[in-house]
Amino acid sequence: MPVLAQAQAVQAIRPAGAVTELETPTVAPALPPLAQPQARANGEVLIPQTVRPLPGSLDAVPVFNSNNPEIVKADGILLSTFPSQGKRFPGAHLNYPFNGRFDVFTHHISKGKNASETRSLFQGVLLHNPTSQTIRVEVLQASTYLTRPDALFIPLESYIEDPIGQVYSGPGSRITSDVLRGRRQGLWPTAIVIPPRESRMLMNLPIPVGKVTPSSNGRSTLARLWSSGPVYAANLAMFAPRDGAGREQIPTVRDWESMIVNDDLVRPRDHAASPPGTPPSKIIFGRVSGVAKGSRWRARITDAPQVDYLTVPAEGRSLSYGINMLPKGTLGTGQIQSAPMLARYKDSAFLGHGNYGVEYNLLMPLGNSSRQTQTVALSLQTPIKSDEGRDGLRFFARPPDKIFFRGTVRLRYVNDKNDLQTRYVHVVQRRGEQGQPLIQLNLKPGERRVVRVDFLYPPDATPPHVLTLTTLDRATAQRQKPVLSELP
Repeated sequence: MPVLAQAQAVQAIRPAGAVTELETPTVAPALPPLAQPQARANGEVLIPQTVRPLPGSLDAVPVFNSNNPEIVKADGILLSTFPSQGKRFPGAHLNYPFNGRFDVFTHHISKGKNASETRSLFQGVLLHNPTSQTIRVEVLQASTYLTRPDALFIPLESYIEDPIGQVYSGPGSRITSDVLRGRRQGLWPTAIVIPPRESRMLMNLPIPVGKVTPSSNGRSTLARLWSSGPVYAANLAMFAPRDGAGREQIPTVRDWESMIVNDDLVRPRDHAASPPGTPPSKIIFGRVSGVAKGSRWRARITDAPQVDYLTVPAEGRSLSYGINMLPKGTLGTGQIQSAPMLARYKDSAFLGHGNYGVEYNLLMPLGNSSRQTQTVALSLQTPIKSDEGRDGLRFFARPPDKIFFRGTVRLRYVNDKNDLQTRYVHVVQRRGEQGQPLIQLNLKPGERRVVRVDFLYPPDATPPHVLTLTTLDRATAQRQKPVLSELP
């Protein structure tokens, strides 16, 4: 890392000194009495640990979020925020203009059961300028990948350090790794200039299934954009047109513009979402199709809003903060982090459940208020989904082979040698997996240390999760090693 960039990074995550002392040691908030793990039925283990709501909130950046239907079987409109006036099917348009910062997230699949269904499905994202002025749309970061051949779902170790972004499993894992690193994939332009009352393509790419059937393929896309004026957006699906010789052709802007005016929503749709107030046991979340509110969740995790550090737990205890909590998965906190919808189709999700593509920026200014050195470990965990969490979190003694998280996490912290560390690690976790510590720090009495955790919640993952801080007893600290070894 260049010297100037390293100095700026240090200032971003810590005060003037790498290691500072608490000005006034305080007593940590009361935690429940220390208890032992309890074996339960169905191979479950109850781990006593306190779960707190995640501080902070989503920002107000609108997200064009298209995931309904996930499997596309016909031509038509997947999501349109165009105005409904002058359209053959007014109900297919949500009349929501974007202006300034906004994101585009899409995930769709094409399937071919036999040779007659192998024609390439094209996905087109169209931007329209309704004004009398030229509008410029900046492409800040952007990434799109097919499952095959770009990002196959390959088996990976639970933790792999990935400093340059070459570790991934599935397109959701790969797009979020790219955007976390601030990348704009080479096929994307730096900007799109849209003349008055005209349209331009943000994306016009195939989702080919191949010639060997039955088969399927998917495409995941995430783009962060900024517009100098109001624009409408549409995500459209079209099986490749053919010329007179039967050869597939790439759809043109005119083809897509005609679809906006004349076509309806793609059908069949996925299951309709349950209305608000449905009992938790009967909730159908539904797939998201609309404009969600929130691209980023920023949190400064401390003992209380008026306190500027987080007191580490007493020896042998753990403290967890929920990540991507949702109905039926609040882990006893009552907190729902799912993004609200600014515009949606009536059969789609009422909230942006999953928060796919949302960036979590979590700052943890740790403080050791005890009179002895404490070894603290930080872990990402995937407890069994539940609204209960009073007595602790439930995990599986032997997690099933059902992956609930695969994506890249960035950790920035100052190690015990007073060196700044910036680490990227690809994490794979299964349902009900406790996970191993990502990092361990030895905090002296009265010492403060800042840890920053960043990730984009990857598609193909299943919430909820927790970020857990544990103070290890001496025997465990000596025996247990973190996933990340120290850089030389």
